[in-house]
Amino acid sequence: MVDISHKPTTTRVATATGEVFLGEKVFQLVKDNKMKKGDVLNVARLAGIMAAKNTSTLIPLCHNIPINKVEVDIQLCEDRHGVVVTATVKTSGLTGVEMEALTAVSVAALTVYDMCKAVTHDMVISDIKLISKVGGQRGDFHRKGHQFF
Repeated sequence: MVDISHKPTTTRVATATGEVFLGEKVFQLVKDNKMKKGDVLNVARLAGIMAAKNTSTLIPLCHNIPINKVEVDIQLCEDRHGVVVTATVKTSGLTGVEMEALTAVSVAALTVYDMCKAVTHDMVISDIKLISKVGGQRGDFHRKGHQFF
Protein backbone atom coordinates (compact mmCIF):
# COMPACT_ATOMS: atom_id res chain seq x y z
CA MET A 1 0.00 0.00 0.00
CA VAL A 2 1.26 3.49 -0.81
CA ASP A 3 2.34 5.75 2.08
CA ILE A 4 0.01 8.78 2.16
CA SER A 5 1.04 10.11 5.58
CA HIS A 6 2.86 13.09 4.04
CA LYS A 7 -0.30 14.37 2.34
CA PRO A 8 -2.38 17.15 3.88
CA THR A 9 -5.91 16.50 5.06
CA THR A 10 -8.26 18.10 2.55
CA THR A 11 -11.88 17.82 1.51
CA ARG A 12 -12.25 15.43 -1.38
CA VAL A 13 -15.36 14.60 -3.41
CA ALA A 14 -15.81 12.10 -6.24
CA THR A 15 -18.81 11.31 -8.44
CA ALA A 16 -19.20 8.23 -10.63
CA THR A 17 -22.00 6.93 -12.80
CA GLY A 18 -23.10 3.84 -14.68
CA GLU A 19 -26.11 2.40 -16.45
CA VAL A 20 -28.11 -0.81 -16.40
CA PHE A 21 -30.13 -1.57 -19.50
CA LEU A 22 -33.08 -3.70 -18.39
CA GLY A 23 -35.28 -4.13 -21.44
CA GLU A 24 -38.90 -3.07 -21.69
CA LYS A 25 -40.53 -5.84 -19.62
CA VAL A 26 -38.14 -5.64 -16.64
CA PHE A 27 -38.07 -1.84 -16.79
CA GLN A 28 -41.85 -1.76 -16.34
CA LEU A 29 -41.71 -4.21 -13.43
CA VAL A 30 -39.03 -2.12 -11.70
CA LYS A 31 -40.92 1.10 -12.40
CA ASP A 32 -44.14 -0.36 -10.97
CA ASN A 33 -42.22 -1.91 -8.02
CA LYS A 34 -43.48 -5.41 -8.90
CA MET A 35 -40.27 -7.43 -8.78
CA LYS A 36 -40.56 -10.49 -6.53
CA LYS A 37 -37.38 -9.64 -4.59
CA GLY A 38 -38.79 -6.25 -3.61
CA ASP A 39 -38.03 -2.58 -4.19
CA VAL A 40 -35.14 -2.77 -6.65
CA LEU A 41 -34.18 0.89 -6.60
CA ASN A 42 -34.07 1.32 -2.81
CA VAL A 43 -32.27 -1.98 -2.20
CA ALA A 44 -29.69 -1.10 -4.88
CA ARG A 45 -29.26 2.37 -3.36
CA LEU A 46 -28.53 0.86 0.06
CA ALA A 47 -26.17 -1.71 -1.47
CA GLY A 48 -24.24 1.10 -3.13
CA ILE A 49 -23.91 2.99 0.13
CA MET A 50 -22.74 -0.13 1.96
CA ALA A 51 -20.24 -0.88 -0.82
CA ALA A 52 -18.69 2.59 -0.64
CA LYS A 53 -18.17 2.12 3.09
CA ASN A 54 -16.46 -1.24 2.49
CA THR A 55 -14.32 -0.44 -0.54
CA SER A 56 -11.02 -1.08 1.21
CA THR A 57 -12.10 -4.65 2.00
CA LEU A 58 -12.94 -5.27 -1.67
CA ILE A 59 -10.02 -3.57 -3.46
CA PRO A 60 -6.71 -5.02 -2.21
CA LEU A 61 -4.46 -1.93 -1.90
CA CYS A 62 -7.17 0.66 -1.33
CA HIS A 63 -6.83 2.71 1.87
CA ASN A 64 -9.50 2.50 4.53
CA ILE A 65 -10.58 6.13 4.80
CA PRO A 66 -13.23 7.94 6.82
CA ILE A 67 -16.25 8.75 4.69
CA ASN A 68 -18.25 11.84 5.55
CA LYS A 69 -21.04 11.35 3.01
CA VAL A 70 -22.27 8.84 0.45
CA GLU A 71 -25.15 9.66 -1.84
CA VAL A 72 -26.42 7.09 -4.34
CA ASP A 73 -29.08 8.18 -6.78
CA ILE A 74 -30.83 5.80 -9.15
CA GLN A 75 -32.98 7.28 -11.89
CA LEU A 76 -35.30 5.47 -14.26
CA CYS A 77 -34.56 6.21 -17.90
CA GLU A 78 -37.75 5.26 -19.72
CA ASP A 79 -36.63 5.99 -23.28
CA ARG A 80 -33.68 3.59 -22.83
CA HIS A 81 -35.51 1.06 -20.61
CA GLY A 82 -32.82 1.30 -17.98
CA VAL A 83 -31.55 2.96 -14.88
CA VAL A 84 -28.73 5.42 -14.33
CA VAL A 85 -26.80 5.02 -11.08
CA THR A 86 -24.87 8.01 -9.75
CA ALA A 87 -22.79 7.99 -6.57
CA THR A 88 -21.09 10.89 -4.84
CA VAL A 89 -18.68 10.30 -1.96
CA LYS A 90 -17.09 12.94 0.28
CA THR A 91 -14.28 12.78 2.81
CA SER A 92 -11.86 14.97 4.69
CA GLY A 93 -8.75 12.90 4.39
CA LEU A 94 -5.35 12.13 2.95
CA THR A 95 -6.48 10.39 -0.24
CA GLY A 96 -9.36 10.60 -2.69
CA VAL A 97 -12.67 8.76 -2.81
CA GLU A 98 -12.78 7.86 -6.49
CA MET A 99 -12.67 4.13 -5.77
CA GLU A 100 -15.48 4.45 -3.23
CA ALA A 101 -17.71 6.23 -5.77
CA LEU A 102 -16.91 3.70 -8.49
CA THR A 103 -17.49 0.79 -6.11
CA ALA A 104 -20.84 2.24 -5.01
CA VAL A 105 -22.01 2.49 -8.63
CA SER A 106 -20.74 -0.99 -9.50
CA VAL A 107 -22.39 -2.73 -6.56
CA ALA A 108 -25.65 -0.81 -6.97
CA ALA A 109 -25.73 -1.84 -10.65
CA LEU A 110 -24.96 -5.48 -9.75
CA THR A 111 -27.77 -5.38 -7.20
CA VAL A 112 -30.22 -4.20 -9.85
CA TYR A 113 -29.09 -7.10 -12.03
CA ASP A 114 -29.38 -9.60 -9.18
CA MET A 115 -32.88 -8.49 -8.25
CA CYS A 116 -34.08 -8.69 -11.87
CA LYS A 117 -32.35 -11.84 -13.14
CA ALA A 118 -35.34 -14.06 -12.28
CA VAL A 119 -37.18 -12.36 -15.16
CA THR A 120 -34.33 -12.12 -17.70
CA HIS A 121 -30.58 -12.36 -18.05
CA ASP A 122 -30.70 -10.05 -21.07
CA MET A 123 -29.55 -6.98 -19.12
CA VAL A 124 -26.37 -4.97 -19.64
CA ILE A 125 -24.34 -3.07 -17.06
CA SER A 126 -22.51 -0.34 -18.94
CA ASP A 127 -20.39 2.80 -18.86
CA ILE A 128 -19.26 2.81 -15.24
CA LYS A 129 -16.94 5.79 -15.03
CA LEU A 130 -15.64 8.60 -12.89
CA ILE A 131 -17.42 11.85 -13.71
CA SER A 132 -15.56 14.20 -11.41
CA LYS A 133 -13.19 14.47 -8.51
CA VAL A 134 -12.39 17.52 -6.45
CA GLY A 135 -9.37 17.91 -4.15
CA GLY A 136 -5.99 16.31 -3.88
CA GLN A 137 -2.50 16.91 -5.25
CA ARG A 138 -3.34 16.39 -8.92
CA GLY A 139 -6.20 18.88 -8.80
CA ASP A 140 -9.75 18.59 -9.97
CA PHE A 141 -11.06 16.37 -12.77
CA HIS A 142 -14.32 16.83 -14.67
CA ARG A 143 -15.13 14.47 -17.54
CA LYS A 144 -15.63 16.44 -20.71
CA GLY A 145 -18.85 15.98 -22.62
CA HIS A 146 -20.63 14.05 -19.89
CA GLN A 147 -24.34 14.66 -19.56
CA PHE A 148 -26.54 13.06 -16.97
CA PHE A 149 -29.65 11.42 -18.41
